[in-house]
Amino acid sequence: MAVTRVALVSGGNRGIGLEIARQIARRGILVVIGSRDVEKGQAAAQTIIDEGYPAEVVRLDITDGNSVAAAVEEIALRHGRIDILVNNAAILIDGPGGFKSSLFELKADTARKTFETNVLGPLRLTQAVVPIMERNAYGRIVNLSSGAGQLSDMRSGFPAYRMSKTALNALTRITAAELASTNIKVNAVCPGWVRTDMGGAEAERPVEIGAETPVWLATLPENGPTGGFFRDKRPIPW
Repeated sequence: MAVTRVALVSGGNRGIGLEIARQIARRGILVVIGSRDVEKGQAAAQTIIDEGYPAEVVRLDITDGNSVAAAVEEIALRHGRIDILVNNAAILIDGPGGFKSSLFELKADTARKTFETNVLGPLRLTQAVVPIMERNAYGRIVNLSSGAGQLSDMRSGFPAYRMSKTALNALTRITAAELASTNIKVNAVCPGWVRTDMGGAEAERPVEIGAETPVWLATLPENGPTGGFFRDKRPIPW
């Protein structure tokens, strides 16, 4: 199968990130899994390779600017392009109480760590990848957000995570606006409540369904949308 595009998926070594990587690879796109632990990344990539599709691994810690720069440079040297960026890596560390944790018990350090990964991580990767996309006059950026970050339906519970996803939505809008005159499309997606380590065993959706809309956004045609927020391939309120 001829490879025509290159995609980088952060946190692609497990959960919905791995399923997104798998579904993208099935479209004949070379997937590069960004993983802090290279061995885990290689094991994940092998599951895609075993299906007969291309996959590679790069060491990537999105909280470290040097790691981001090195990973993007490595991919660019290997392939001369990064056409798709899926900002998937994220954390949910609110506590105590997990999903029921209160704003009034939120520790500043928890908020800082959450924003470092969930907002600044995607910002670093976007800043590093966009110049490569601009040189090749093509790009698709997908930010894995959440309904938990919707201002239109904001509720209590896991406040650091909620605020970080709202900020990620703002990053999506700003990036899309700055790139509006280019062939780089930037969108946010809520995959729904997905059964992963983060979502838990009670979540209603399997990863296969949760990955469908991110993959759709990662492979949009020329006339596809930009600057939007989607669930199940339909726009949803911010």
